[in-house]
Amino acid sequence: MDILLIAGLWLDGSAWRDVVPELERLGHRPVPLTLPGQGDGSASATLGDQVAAVIAAVDAADGRPMVVGHSAACTLAWLAADARPERVAQVALIGGFPGGDGQRYAAFFEVDNGVMAFPGWGPFEGPDTADLGEEARASIAAAAIPVPEAVSRGVVKLTDERRFDIPVAVICPEFSPAEAQEWIAAGDVPELARAKHLDFVDIDSGHWPMFTKPAELARLLAAAASR
Repeated sequence: MDILLIAGLWLDGSAWRDVVPELERLGHRPVPLTLPGQGDGSASATLGDQVAAVIAAVDAADGRPMVVGHSAACTLAWLAADARPERVAQVALIGGFPGGDGQRYAAFFEVDNGVMAFPGWGPFEGPDTADLGEEARASIAAAAIPVPEAVSRGVVKLTDERRFDIPVAVICPEFSPAEAQEWIAAGDVPELARAKHLDFVDIDSGHWPMFTKPAELARLLAAAASR
């Protein structure tokens, strides 16, 4: 199966470099995406540009792909499912949840000179970064790509309720499957509350398992794809 990989904020397709060979070894065709404004040098990219890039990758896939979103990009994966419900076989969400219609995509941090820069590790201290050593932190921070304002402040637009029929694997790194289920049951994640097929998968890692546990993450994605 083609597995489209969308990394979260400040990351490009290279974030999956250690996951890709493991997925290939397991018989899949991983396609790491570098999005407009996050790796292609364009600071004027919009959320619409990023959504269009993911949809184009879905359309170019061999057969019906699984779309994987990490962190904020869980919303991008969900937007692709909304745009192509007949083409997306499954969605996998790593360390995040899809935003709802009308919400801002990722208005989490201050925008300066038209971009939302990586804010440093302070906001992520705790379970998010417990498994990241100093070398890994320095490497990720050095490679971080500022997110264009028109991406981070873009408005999510969902239109096709067939997205709720698509199976979703919720991969839980810094939080547990039980916590994720509690949040959904409490109404904190309305989109997943309406999803008809949800699997919850635990991985003992921080927020960035593609860097700290790439082989295990690949196995979990491959297992989800097989379901």
